[in-house]
Amino acid sequence: MRILIAEDEPTLGTQLSETLSAAGFLAELAHDGEEAQYLGEVETYDAVVLDLGLPKIDGLSVLAHWRDLGRTMPVLILTARGRWPDKLAGFNAGADDYLTKPFEMQEVVVRLRALIRRSAGHAKTELICGPLTVDTSTASATVNSVPLHLTAQEFRILAYLMHHAGKVISRSELMEHVYDRDSERDSNVIDVLIGRIRKKMSVNLIQTARGQGYRLAQPEA
Repeated sequence: MRILIAEDEPTLGTQLSETLSAAGFLAELAHDGEEAQYLGEVETYDAVVLDLGLPKIDGLSVLAHWRDLGRTMPVLILTARGRWPDKLAGFNAGADDYLTKPFEMQEVVVRLRALIRRSAGHAKTELICGPLTVDTSTASATVNSVPLHLTAQEFRILAYLMHHAGKVISRSELMEHVYDRDSERDSNVIDVLIGRIRKKMSVNLIQTARGQGYRLAQPEA
């Protein structure tokens, strides 16, 4: 899952990026509101961590601009502004969650996982498709209770397909959610990674939709 972090304080931005990366996310950092606003317009993210006190363009204006454009990715506001009027302004601008500083880094991880899960229509932390289980709280996967040993990229692909089980996902969409904007995006890489995931699973749950992409589906009875 791909996350945009909009935070101008260098140390905090680095800490957030390292924490989210260690938790299995693909984290990208924007250092001011102008950069964040642009990236939120042209790139695809599963969620955004947004500071309100950004230079150049403040966080509330960035968020309101995204929503005016129809950008629907979940947004978690991180800010030192803890008064109710500030929280109300954040939610009215389109925020999905609000966390005041100081905070625990792992709480950001937990809240983001919940936001992404709920935005895909899932209430529980465990996503299940036949014998396959993806635990979003631990970023792990099992088949028939046997752990799958996946690379970070393989897990991000499987988790994305699992969040959208039953839906055909194009190669380009998968690329957008497992590689950062500076990577060379070759759709053949997705085919290779899908092949590796299939080999590691004892059942074939990932179907190929010829000319369209891939779909995670329940096994046939």
